[in-house]
Amino acid sequence: MEGDDCEFPYGDGTNEAQDSDFPAVERSRLQDMLSLLGLETHQVQKLGLQDALQISSDSVRNWAPQAPRDLPWTFLRKLQALNAEARNSTTVVPDMPLDARPVEKESQVEEIVYWDTAEDISADIYSFSELPTPDTPVNPLDLLCALLLSSDSFLQQEIVLKMSLCQFALPLILPDSENHGHTFLLWALRGVVRTWWAQPPRGVGGLREDSVVLPRVPTFAFVRMEVSSNSKSQLLNAVLSPGHRQHDCFWHRDLGVGTSPREISDGLVEISWFLPSGREDLDLFSEPVAFLNLRGDIGSHWLQFKLLTEVSSAVFILTDNVSRKEYKLLSSMKGSATKCYFILSPCRGKRNTNLRLLGRLLPVLRVDHSHVLVKVSSTDSARFVHRVRSIMAHVARSPCRRLSLEDMAHAARKLGLRVDEDCEECQRAKGRMERVTRSPRGTLRLQGALGGTAAPVERELRQAQWAGVPAGGLQDFIAGLSSPSLGEKQYFLRWMEWGLAWAAQPRPRQPLEPPALLRAKPSGAADPSEPFRPEPLGLEHFLREMGQLYEAESCLVEAGKLPAGQRRFAHFPGLALELLLRGLPLELVDGSTLSAPLRWVTGLLKELHAHLGRRSRLVVLSALGVRGTGKSTLLNTMFGLRFATGKARGPRGAFMQLVTVAESFSQDLGCDQILVIDSGGLIAGSLATAGGRFELEVSLATLIMGLSNVTVVTLADTRDIPPAILHAFLRLEKAGHMPSYQFVHQNLHDMPAPGPKPRDRRWLLDQPGDMSRAAAQTDKQGDGLWTLADLAFCDPEKLHVWHIPNLWHGAPPMAAVSLGYSEAIFELKRCLLENIRNGLSNPNRSIQQLIELVRRL
Repeated sequence: MEGDDCEFPYGDGTNEAQDSDFPAVERSRLQDMLSLLGLETHQVQKLGLQDALQISSDSVRNWAPQAPRDLPWTFLRKLQALNAEARNSTTVVPDMPLDARPVEKESQVEEIVYWDTAEDISADIYSFSELPTPDTPVNPLDLLCALLLSSDSFLQQEIVLKMSLCQFALPLILPDSENHGHTFLLWALRGVVRTWWAQPPRGVGGLREDSVVLPRVPTFAFVRMEVSSNSKSQLLNAVLSPGHRQHDCFWHRDLGVGTSPREISDGLVEISWFLPSGREDLDLFSEPVAFLNLRGDIGSHWLQFKLLTEVSSAVFILTDNVSRKEYKLLSSMKGSATKCYFILSPCRGKRNTNLRLLGRLLPVLRVDHSHVLVKVSSTDSARFVHRVRSIMAHVARSPCRRLSLEDMAHAARKLGLRVDEDCEECQRAKGRMERVTRSPRGTLRLQGALGGTAAPVERELRQAQWAGVPAGGLQDFIAGLSSPSLGEKQYFLRWMEWGLAWAAQPRPRQPLEPPALLRAKPSGAADPSEPFRPEPLGLEHFLREMGQLYEAESCLVEAGKLPAGQRRFAHFPGLALELLLRGLPLELVDGSTLSAPLRWVTGLLKELHAHLGRRSRLVVLSALGVRGTGKSTLLNTMFGLRFATGKARGPRGAFMQLVTVAESFSQDLGCDQILVIDSGGLIAGSLATAGGRFELEVSLATLIMGLSNVTVVTLADTRDIPPAILHAFLRLEKAGHMPSYQFVHQNLHDMPAPGPKPRDRRWLLDQPGDMSRAAAQTDKQGDGLWTLADLAFCDPEKLHVWHIPNLWHGAPPMAAVSLGYSEAIFELKRCLLENIRNGLSNPNRSIQQLIELVRRL
């Protein structure tokens, strides 16, 4: 690797080099911070994903932290909801009504901040000393580091993924002063998948979708040497933001509570990317570019700086002074192939000294005066940012170092840093995944044309012929699920998800739309005439295979052809249940046939009943709607779930996930668990385009709404309800079932208040759209059914139409989730939970009642 011949002081790349980074006094800071935040017990017993997803009383009220111990949970809940203000969760609100809280003026903040460079010349310019105040107890970066250090690998991954959706800079190197080490977060970042416009030097461009750890891209590192009057983070934000609207990807001192001193996050390295969209008016660079930001002074964090010089295309060093100490420090980089640029803000009275020492340093680093940029208060900021971008573009166009995060992890290992992905459980799980995915479709013998065309009885009889030894790949998959190590099992499932997704995803692929339309489509923008894509292979296919083996064996037992004592697959529902309890969506309705495997689903629910015991009161919440109306994204944002999203990965049948209600809140809410069901997109447009699939969709909607206490119906148009849902309403009404429902319409252009509108109630009740008319004309039992008003159970006063703002703030792929979207989803969630608590939805059910409903419907 380039730059390996460079000599560096302050360490030789061993673990001992990390010890010198932390004076003895530093060792108590982490424990003090963890104690302040109430996280000290989680140093051994790490927080898991289920801890963060649990529903409590805080789920139905605004998150106003009353004490420092509330801060981690407030941050997690806001991050789960994709709230762009999650990083503002570091202000503790006194125990008083929100309306009574005084408004703090900017001048008040300035009065309590002071900074004296004479006392500490190495003070971090971003970590001003500050008088102690009760409402600024912790720096946002300290909160993030404390939470990551207290979380297991899977919660870390979820935190990083949600931060990515909010367009926050992501942690790459996590400092740990207590244990004298730093961790390179390769595993935590592996789950972040982004899409961008890839334009080859020759030929037609296309969309590329990939994990951020895989592509090799130019990388620019920004570091500080001693004191700099210029803010790295603000400069990076300006470089990453096209036009005049700046997005604060990197946290900086001017963002509210950013002035709190950093206690444990010095040495943190953050990463962010610029991703092109194919639009000339928005693309600052023609290819993806990575940006690294080291928090703290390079002299105190030399190991991180050494790594950055070995993995970056160029390093920008911000400083006010080039004294003899800095000269000696940087002279050790002699021979490095990394391009260095200096951004100076010279101190008065030291300009000649700076220039003299800098003039001696430049030939040592083999650079000239074009690598020195001066920025003072009178410098035009926009022109300066343009100049920095021009330098980066020139470096990227020239032959330069291009590394992926996987490449960077190799360099980190050589320097003695820990890589989170190197643990034994993770590597064993990866090896098993590679064996399973060598020829995955050859191991799934019970699926394909057989499952899609054969009649149910014939299919079960054919399955019975196969009810023997599973294929080799499936055996390895079952062995992975049966691992006694819970951690290895979870690693295996994540590796399987990625391995299957990457194997099915050609890169780059041709665009499905012009680059100018790469931005998110409006709700309901899916073309009704567009055929369904071939179903990509996923975890659900392996679990479906297990379910079909279980069904076939059960069929043989029921027919008396197999003694119950000779069953080999009776434990399969228990294996699948473990996945449900760990946050993995399980298939309820087969996506290839739109039918529910009755014996398999019943077996799963019986296992769930046995596992939950006394805490088995269930409320079922589901979402239905046409493709492109944001059902899965809505549920994921509302509850922090992991339903697949997008045209290629969205659900085909129906999937379920389980959300636990905290014991302290279950009595108040009236249930112990919430079973969330996400359905595949229903066909929009006239029924002529739906063909024979329409009856299957009606059955799907009837089953899901019949099982549900409350159903969220997502609409492409406030005047049209999907015909399959109208028919399902009618069938349930005839069966005496009174569904509870909420309608959601996602707006594209306007952002009104998220509450229901009387005018839209009347549209839904009285004005049939094209789909409603088609439904009325084709249903054998639906003569005269035009609108919801024709259904006996429909109460106009209880009909809610929620208007949800557009998901994105800006144009993807650089857009963040809009604050309006997050806040509207929270209000909808609060309304749903309040309805459950107040008994306005259908009463909760036991799992036994749910089993009976599945059989009946």
